[in-house]
Amino acid sequence: MPLDHRRLRGPEESQPPEVWAAAAGAGGAAAAEEEEAAAAAAAEEARDPCALRPLFARAGLLSQAEGSAYVELGGGTKVLCAAWGPREAAAEPGGGAAAGGRLVCEFRRAPFAGRGPRAAAGREAEREAAAALREALEPAVRLARYPRARLAVSALLLQDGGSALAAAVSAAALALADAGVEMYDLAVGCALCRPPGAAAAWLLQPSEPEERRAAARLTVALLPSLNQVSGLLGGGQGGPPDSWAQALRLGLDGCHRLYPVLRQSLLRAARRRAAPSTA
Repeated sequence: MPLDHRRLRGPEESQPPEVWAAAAGAGGAAAAEEEEAAAAAAAEEARDPCALRPLFARAGLLSQAEGSAYVELGGGTKVLCAAWGPREAAAEPGGGAAAGGRLVCEFRRAPFAGRGPRAAAGREAEREAAAALREALEPAVRLARYPRARLAVSALLLQDGGSALAAAVSAAALALADAGVEMYDLAVGCALCRPPGAAAAWLLQPSEPEERRAAARLTVALLPSLNQVSGLLGGGQGGPPDSWAQALRLGLDGCHRLYPVLRQSLLRAARRRAAPSTA
């Protein structure tokens, strides 16, 4: 019988690759985690605690939504937001209607946004993030101008590179303003974290590895023109009260530094809409 020389003849005995992957992964996973922790610690020592990650923001991306915005932080965090409204609100169970409008916020993680414990957190973590997003945005929106109406904001985390909730706050505020919703000011979000150690300093806009190793976290939402804090979410072992006060001052300074970038992106979107379309 003639042989088929076009095929590569495999060995007579073979084993599935999962056997070797499991044997190598037992010791390789621990070594990889140690190397990652050492690299993260070295990066924390080298970085400036007050340095901001590069920010890219653009409003008016989605044609299907009344308002939209995309925010990306250097290092991999990407958030896309859409806003709709006002719409007629459903009647409350008691039969009465609220005097002002109602803001409905949704926060979702894309299945490919990240790996590890955050990706497996599930719907409960998304509901907590949506509640924090609503708390940060409500003081910025003039809900009294929309009686018995409902405004909706949906934030989608495309990639989690750290400081995701703060980026979502900024993107959602841009989307609401892009939709023409009356607002007192743009809400700007800024995140901080404190590494383990008694002498550790707070880090502005931490990355995902820095947040994972952090002993304490803080997310600040600010209305810069009014100099009013609209949202504050923190937890962990941050040290004495003076340490938390220092973190709050650092976060407020970061919000003020991010505000011109968001404002310019909103102005560019308004100019694009006002520009005459060429046939």
